[in-house]
Amino acid sequence: MRASNHLIGALNFLTFLLSIPILGGGIWLSSRASTTDCLRFLQWPLIVIGISIMVVSLAGFAGACYRNTFLMRLYLVVMFVVIAVLIGFIIFAYVVTDKGSGRALLNRAYLDYYLQDYSGWLEERVASNAYWPKISACVRDSKVCGRMGRSINSVPETPQMFYLRTLSPIQSGCCKPPTECGYIYQNETVWNIGSGAMAANPDCSRWSNDQEMLCYGCDSCKAGVLASLKKSWRKVSVINIIVMIILVIVYIIAYTAFRNNRKMDNDEPYGEARMTKAQPSRINI
Repeated sequence: MRASNHLIGALNFLTFLLSIPILGGGIWLSSRASTTDCLRFLQWPLIVIGISIMVVSLAGFAGACYRNTFLMRLYLVVMFVVIAVLIGFIIFAYVVTDKGSGRALLNRAYLDYYLQDYSGWLEERVASNAYWPKISACVRDSKVCGRMGRSINSVPETPQMFYLRTLSPIQSGCCKPPTECGYIYQNETVWNIGSGAMAANPDCSRWSNDQEMLCYGCDSCKAGVLASLKKSWRKVSVINIIVMIILVIVYIIAYTAFRNNRKMDNDEPYGEARMTKAQPSRINI
């Protein structure tokens, strides 16, 4: 029995450690929200799941140390719910980030982003009039476009140098006009109208050299935010899948150890049923 309790205690300590990367992923998304993604509601499910696993693991650890059956039952029930919620969150994260990616360009290292390439719950939430003004203001306040400036030996980079840069989705979608508009490069965030006709893309007329406006009102900026979110969520989801698999294995072992404890509490030898025949059979075959 003591060995079984030690096993359950060790497993709960392991699940406590596993909650740290989940909570860390939520905190990382929170830090991303304050700098680029600017969607603060997205990190809370991970933070809540991470804290829940921590609390439940401590309850299971205490139940194992003090042989408290109530705490152990509570641990198993709540941990099952937490695992189910974590699985649901992983599926949700992949579903809402399934569509959309940047488009490759001729003679450009960076990608262009188009809102029509995205759809679903996340796209509707980002592009909605209720959320986008706050998101765009957050992107502007993060100064991500202002930090794009680069010079070599005090000489600003040339257009050819800029075209070979790998820009983040936010930088490409919000800090420059779409390539198809035909704007002429002056510097990273200043572009002049070309001599040819601009494309029918509405973002072509939305671009402004005003550093407070740029393309923050463009659909390409919304698409850049969505692409950045997709990248962040996929990174966190990989960690969550690994943690979820380990949690399921730990839960199965803990449940088996708990059942073993109950059998021994009932004076039932391990591996044998409590019910036996009152008398041996007289029939021999």
